[in-house]
Amino acid sequence: MNPAINTAAHRSLAFGTKLKVTNRNNGRSVVVRVNDRGPFIRGRVLDLSRAAAQNIGMVGTGTAKVCYEVIG
Repeated sequence: MNPAINTAAHRSLAFGTKLKVTNRNNGRSVVVRVNDRGPFIRGRVLDLSRAAAQNIGMVGTGTAKVCYEVIG
C-alpha cells in the first residue's frame, strides 16, 4: 500500500473497487481504491493509506468511526 495515494485495504472487496469513505466525526470524505487485504485487527473494516487518512482528518487519532459506500 502506497502511503502517498488514496488507497485502502479491505478483507473481501475486489481489488480496484472504489469506495467513498466518510469520517463520521467531522463529515469529511475521500475516494479510495482497494488495493490490499486487511485489516487483521478485530473490529476494523478498513485500513486507509496515510494520504487518505489525512484527507478525512484522522491521522492524529489513528482510528476513526467511518462509513463507506461502494461507488465503482
